[in-house]
Amino acid sequence: MTEPAPVEPVPPPDSDGDRIHLQPLEREMHRSYIDYAMSVIVGRALPEGRDGLKPVHRRILWSMWESGATHDRPYRKSARTVGDVLGKYHPHGDLAVYDALVRMAQTFSLRYPLIDGQGNFGSIDGDSPAAMRYTEARLSPLAEEMLQDIESETVDWSDNFDGTLREPRVVPSKLPNLLVNGSAGIAVGMATNMPPHNLGEVVDALHLLLKRPEASLDELMKVLPGPDFPTGGALSTEGIREAYETGRGTLHLRGTAVPRERDGRNEIVVTEIPYEVNKTNLLELIADLVKSKRIDGVTDLRDESDRNGTSVVLELRRDAQAEIVLNRIFEHTPLETSFGVINLCIVGGRPEVLSLKQLLELHLAHRRTIITRRSQFELRKAEERLHLLEGFLIAIDHIEEVIKIIRRSKDAAAAETSLMGKFLLSSEQAKAILDMRLVRLTGLEREAVQKEKEEKEALIQRLRAILTSPAERDALITAELADLKHRFGDQRRTEIVPEFTERTLEDLIPDTDVVVLVTRDGYIKRLPLDQYRRQRRGGRGLVQMETKEEDIVIRTFVTRTHDHVLFFTNFGRVYRLKAYELPEGSRHSKGKALINLLERLKEGERVQTLLPVRDIESEGDLFFATRRGIVKRTKLDEFQNIRTSGIQAILLEEGDELVDVAHIPEPEVEIILATHAGQLVRFPLSDVRPMGRATYGVIGVRLSGEKGDHVVAMSPVSAEYPYLLSLTSEGYGKRSETKDYRRTSRGAKGVRTIRTGGRNGSVVAVLPTTNDSEILVTTQNGITIRAAVKGIRSQDRNTMGVRVIRLDEGDTVRDAVALTTVTEDAPAGSLPPPADGGDDDAPETQEA
Repeated sequence: MTEPAPVEPVPPPDSDGDRIHLQPLEREMHRSYIDYAMSVIVGRALPEGRDGLKPVHRRILWSMWESGATHDRPYRKSARTVGDVLGKYHPHGDLAVYDALVRMAQTFSLRYPLIDGQGNFGSIDGDSPAAMRYTEARLSPLAEEMLQDIESETVDWSDNFDGTLREPRVVPSKLPNLLVNGSAGIAVGMATNMPPHNLGEVVDALHLLLKRPEASLDELMKVLPGPDFPTGGALSTEGIREAYETGRGTLHLRGTAVPRERDGRNEIVVTEIPYEVNKTNLLELIADLVKSKRIDGVTDLRDESDRNGTSVVLELRRDAQAEIVLNRIFEHTPLETSFGVINLCIVGGRPEVLSLKQLLELHLAHRRTIITRRSQFELRKAEERLHLLEGFLIAIDHIEEVIKIIRRSKDAAAAETSLMGKFLLSSEQAKAILDMRLVRLTGLEREAVQKEKEEKEALIQRLRAILTSPAERDALITAELADLKHRFGDQRRTEIVPEFTERTLEDLIPDTDVVVLVTRDGYIKRLPLDQYRRQRRGGRGLVQMETKEEDIVIRTFVTRTHDHVLFFTNFGRVYRLKAYELPEGSRHSKGKALINLLERLKEGERVQTLLPVRDIESEGDLFFATRRGIVKRTKLDEFQNIRTSGIQAILLEEGDELVDVAHIPEPEVEIILATHAGQLVRFPLSDVRPMGRATYGVIGVRLSGEKGDHVVAMSPVSAEYPYLLSLTSEGYGKRSETKDYRRTSRGAKGVRTIRTGGRNGSVVAVLPTTNDSEILVTTQNGITIRAAVKGIRSQDRNTMGVRVIRLDEGDTVRDAVALTTVTEDAPAGSLPPPADGGDDDAPETQEA
């Protein structure tokens, strides 16, 4: 049994079946969406490449021109203009039309406003404009330059939405509007964002192309170096060439801010903000950042802007550095922002991304077309007028006969026919003669007609030359552009500067001298070096760190905030932080636990020693010394890529640990190793060959047989450091000349540096110094003293020394560091002396 044939759908009763078309839904959605997208792209969101206007802007300008709202006429209510545009050409929302009109009147939105507005048209603070019933507007002189010659058949026209009126598809646009005012819009699947430019510079670039069409982009950029935004500011050269060459790119903008002093207070004054940045939002963001301490040093924020310009004042603390504060503002606010360039516009009915040269060429091509069509129109009108003038002259020369013919004629048609037959006139000439006033028949009028005829003949000759000669057309374009520049050109507002340096956190932090302290229980902090005043030898010192009763300071060194700090652990591994990443504290603060800074420490791993390094990629070596007298030399550049989890720096025998690590920039140095028992070995660096990171070392010093003897100090020495300062646990020390310590070979037992035992105790530190050096001594109870080295008497090696620091009962010296006057090229760890000098001639305490 066969299946029944499918039944065709039957149109419902009383419906027109012929107008129903069944389509697959996906096909209809695809077609309808494409139609919608193209309508938005071509008809609403993207500017026409020839005049730089979107349809709504073009309709506003044409409607105002058509109604006579020119710059030499009184202002007209914006509501009336919006109503005319809506009713005649743009059947969309009134708010959309008014917003477009307002933007064309805002001096902070358009580089060269096309609307001259009166009333509240909004502000750079984001204030809304007044309602359209309150504001008034008329065309600006520049807008009239764009519309000039529009009635001379220079452009194509189309019907309006209801077919009752005609509107221009493009305007003649003597002004290169797309370049000087830019454009922005979001279409479907694409967007445009074109920056504004200076009119004078654009004219110069057009002149260059007219003179030399083959001019390169680099040549064009000599006269048109970059965009010019209405709000001024600074523009980085970075990204300009790419945007001009490809039509896409990113520009970097900064506001203009200058430090100044007023009434004894330091201030930063922002006088210009980047394009399209809302000033009120900017101020609110700065205030929030100041409250949250992300921007430090600002005590007051005021907006002193008026009709004469922008003025945002930030008052600073007396100790605040204006450059640092300004860097933080640039980093965290839109006072530095970017502008994404997309030179997308409609060309020949299609969206295209154009380079700078293509945009310039597009304007010139448009103007050539306009001038050609205008010349054709004017030529036709001139020829028609010349034809009539020739008829007038014939009539004047035969005035008596003309009058007789007119008087004998039955009617105007008969008179026209008779004149045409008698004098071989055209119908237009005969009609013009019949319409001519009698006063034109006088002798003086004949001279006027003859003069006008000669002028028309010269004009016709000129117009024909323009139409037949491209050079004549280009010369006319050159003259028109020069006139625009003369009447409307102005100075550049946006300063073009070299590339903004890419700022890191370091750029926001001053590179200052700091003291870093580490305790036995693993707490660390940094303090400004200037907190320590210089004291006389034998002074009591200052509390520099509050510790728990059983905790002690075990490591002190001086560095700068921008230096690297390498953390070497008991496992022979190394970690890295910047000095500014270390917690900043006061002399009485406890600091922060290292395990919270170095979160990748393994179980049982602890930081044993720290090393400041200025440039980790520089040449030089790291020299390691262990408690058991083992040394190793490794190239510094092997530590460039230190992971967050650390890397292996040295392999250690069981029970051994690091004592110290030194950075040695130059190989022509010697190494000293000092022991707990007071022995010192001195040998050349060359005795230790460079090794890889994950290796064991070699013997550097042979320890004495005393129980508990171990290496307490290691340091490189050279001719720059003529003295060695030895310091004991009981606060005694002495300064001896380095040359008094004979050179030995690596692995020797060494010579005595200072007597130990008794009142001296054991050796704590041996420091290479100069006569201008200072020392910073730290005790187990957290007391420090800063003293000049030259206040410590120079003595022979085998002596007891003098008192360097007076200790409280039960307290002992734990660590010491030397401070040396340096230049900018000095290695990390050496610093200039403080400004406040102590009395270096204080009497020494009696030696025991």
